[in-house]
Order: sequence, then structure tokens, then C-alpha cells
Amino acid sequence: MPVINMPKLSDTMTEGTLVRWLKKEGDTVEAGDILAEVETDKATMEMESFDDGVLKEIYVKEGGKIGVGQKIALILAEGESADAPADKPAAPASGNKAEGKEKSSTPADPSKGSATSAPVSSASPKDQEVRGRVKASPLAKKVAAERGVSLEGITGSGPGGRIIEKDVPTKSSSSTSSSSSSAPIKLEKTGGEETRIELSGMRKIIAERLLASKTQIPHFYLSVEVDAAPLMRLRKEVNAANEAAEQPKITVNDFVLLAVARAAQQCPKVNAAWGGDHVMQYGSVNISVAIAVEDGLVTPVIRNAQTLSLREISTAVKDLAIRARNKKLKPEEYAGGTITVSNLGSYGIEQFYAIVNPPQAAILAVGAIVKKPVVNAKGEIVVGERMNISLSGDHRVVDGAVGAEYITALRKLIENPALMLF
Repeated sequence: MPVINMPKLSDTMTEGTLVRWLKKEGDTVEAGDILAEVETDKATMEMESFDDGVLKEIYVKEGGKIGVGQKIALILAEGESADAPADKPAAPASGNKAEGKEKSSTPADPSKGSATSAPVSSASPKDQEVRGRVKASPLAKKVAAERGVSLEGITGSGPGGRIIEKDVPTKSSSSTSSSSSSAPIKLEKTGGEETRIELSGMRKIIAERLLASKTQIPHFYLSVEVDAAPLMRLRKEVNAANEAAEQPKITVNDFVLLAVARAAQQCPKVNAAWGGDHVMQYGSVNISVAIAVEDGLVTPVIRNAQTLSLREISTAVKDLAIRARNKKLKPEEYAGGTITVSNLGSYGIEQFYAIVNPPQAAILAVGAIVKKPVVNAKGEIVVGERMNISLSGDHRVVDGAVGAEYITALRKLIENPALMLF
């Protein structure tokens, strides 16, 4: 009697919204059929069935929000009866999480892009209290003690609702979340027409993560003005050849991403992350690319960018951007980034400073290419093409000199773009 539970489709997901049912009660389904569309904090994803049978009951209506691990539907095989019917979750009110009563077993795998019909743990804090103790791994208890965080009230994603290390919040993010929910900001009336816009799951996560990053990470900033004229000349030549061969055009951002990867190979200390009691320096350069979508911002990852050619990076980022805006990215495509690039040049922004994307240690902010008077090597004032690139770094991982070394290597590659093509 497979019970379909709300899967954990991203590392930051705590609840999902049932956007649309593609099957209705009484429909026969086969393994691989798409049952519904679920909105997470990062994207809208298709949820498929892993079993054959009849969709006997639907517990969550369209638009309903429900926590990870809670029941959303029941599938019965032909001839099977619901002798021991699963407890239905409370009907979700608009904008609120439904609360279920599931007590068992194995958590959904967040690397899967769809729901699994294997039972998913949803042991509630009340269940844990009844047992007289909080179920947590030794490592989770150690991390909680170090962070000064109570494990009371945390729903674990481990087997049987067991709290594991990744479930333990940081002290400041926990207190921030608590204070923001218990003491909402009182907004003044302005006298004009006002529209209340409820926060999407994505916007909530963006707010929480950026607040945590800006308050917990000691940021520092470096900025450099780059001569973009050589890059623009090479791009013009490459695109002329691509047009003749009926190939897609190469963008300025494609060159920048390639330069970011190559420079990270030369200066690997920036391609790192803060681990609490250690620094993790990565061997692969996995670039998180900031892409604006309707609800906010997502950062899908170009993996092993240091091994890719200019054309391969261009193809990869175009594919990620299209699928991000259509909410078709898979959960694993957001994970594993080692350095982030945010480019607002297409919006005409000349210079800005981005917020570090934890646990990564560095993020690059890329501005527009502008024509301006510059002094050349002969001391003459000529028209130049300039681009500002800024690095925001986590000073716990990256020292100023290391950041300067990296951004200098990046500038050299952009000003001599042919070096990247070999």
C-alpha cells in the first residue's frame, strides 16, 4: 500500500506547495507516470509515481502547502484494499503547512527529481517528546552543542525522524527565523493603494540565506576595472565564424565564466568553502551561475568548468538558464557549487558587490561594458571599453592578498582572451 509523501527536493526545502494534480482519484497509474507538479523553494518539479496501481486517495488539494515527509496521496495495487488506512494530514489552510501524523521510516532522497513511494520519515517533535528524548545522531548533538542550538522542535531527515548533522541550524539563523516569525514588522499605511504579496518558498529561503550570509560571514570586497576591448574583438571574430557555421552566438558572460574557471585553477585558494573547523579546498571548479527568475534568483551549477571549452560553457549556461526560467531544473543541478558569478551587465549596471553564497568563499559581480575615455600606453586619451569586476570574499577563508591574486589572474585572462582558448 504505497503512500506518497512530500519528498525533500532540495537541501533547503522544508515544505512544498502542490501546484497541480495531473491525475485524479480513481485514475490508474503506472510507474513513471507524472502525478503532480510540486513547487519547492527553488523550482516547480514534476512528481512521478514509482508504483503501478490506482490513485485511491489525494490528501492535499491544489495550492496546499505541506511539510517534507507528510502524506499527500495513496496508491493501491489492483485488488488491494486500504485495510489499515494511512492517517490523513490536516487539510492545509491557505498559506499554512499541513500537519500529518506519519511516524515511519526512510527519508526521500533529495537527489531524485520526483517523489518516491517508499515511506518517508516525518516524526514530529511531539512524537520525539513522547519517547522522552530527542532522536539525534552523536555528530548532530556535537554540532548543536558547538552552535548553541537546541534540538527540540527540529524534524530530522534521517531514518525514523532521526536528526542528523545537516538538520542542525546555525544559532543566528535559528534565532533570526524565530524572531521574525514571532515578531513581524509592523508596516505603516501610506494612504495609497497597497497590495499584499505573500512570500513564495523561494523568496523565504533567499531572505533567510542572505540574512545569514551577511550577518555571519565577514565579507571583504575587491574591485578592478578591466580592459574589455580585446575580449570584444575576439568575440566579434568568433561570432562571425559561428554565424557562418550556423552556430549559436557566444556572449560576454560565456567568456567571463571561462575566465573565472581558468583563474580558479591558477589560484585554487578562492575555490574553497568554510567548514566550521576546517577549510575545504576543491579540486574541481563548479561555477554557480546567478539566474534571475520570476520569484527571485537561482544558482544552478556548471560542473567541472575548468575542463570545458568556451563553446561547452556557452551551451551549458544557455541550457541552465532556459530550464531555470521554465522551472525544470533538477535538485542536484543546484548543489555542489564552489564559486558563484553574478552578472548584471545586461541590465546596464556598471558596478556592484554581491553577497557571498555560503558555504562558498567567493562570489564575482560582473558589470556592463561601457565606452569611456582612457589613457593608452602612449599617454594618449582614446575611447576604451571597460568592465568592472568585483570580488566579495569570506575573510575566514580568503585573505585580501589571495583575493587580489585571483582577481589579477582573472583580469589578465579577460584582457588576453586568446590565452583561454588553449
